[in-house]
Amino acid sequence: MVNQVLIVVSVEAEKEAVLRGIGKNNEMFNVVVAGVGVAAAAATTAITLSSQPHRLVINAGIAGGFIGRADVGSLVVANEIICADLGTETNEGFLPLDQIGLGATAVKVDEVVKNKIITAFKQANRKVVAGQILTLSKVTGTKETTDQLMNRFPDAVAEGMEGFGVATAALKCGIPVLEIRSISNTIGPRDRESWKIKEALIELEEASKIISEVL
Repeated sequence: MVNQVLIVVSVEAEKEAVLRGIGKNNEMFNVVVAGVGVAAAAATTAITLSSQPHRLVINAGIAGGFIGRADVGSLVVANEIICADLGTETNEGFLPLDQIGLGATAVKVDEVVKNKIITAFKQANRKVVAGQILTLSKVTGTKETTDQLMNRFPDAVAEGMEGFGVATAALKCGIPVLEIRSISNTIGPRDRESWKIKEALIELEEASKIISEVL
């Protein structure tokens, strides 16, 4: 169905949360589990889009938020989806792919739809922030790496592992893309006891309900 919205998640728990929000029999949405990581996300998105046309692609799920930028329990909406570790190390520091002339490391989202979603979240009294969402091949687990990312990306609010893969596939197919996540933990030294995964999945469910009402 060309009028469908494709929602790509990484794990089954995220799919279940999204389906509870949009309604399991909502024919306007196609929710697929891609698996963890940028390669699985890109491949699954590309295969899905090649077999069935969609009008919009959303990468949804839970994520880590940068302290002071996105609080645990809040929602983040990307204005730019960035692959933060695609590039090369030099004696002067990390250089992203685009700075060495070998490709792009960022994908812009659909501004009109993004603003529509953010407005709807705010009207529903959900705590939401817009900014860059970083895609990384590993979860950040040290203060040093966290500080480096925050310095390199002053507008970054969260990190995930799939967004750039989903966005690249959508871009290749000429379909607009968004990334929307709920924050389950802060980025930095890993303290799993403080993670709020259950609560983040509930927030993802609430966000999906709102998305289904406005899209």
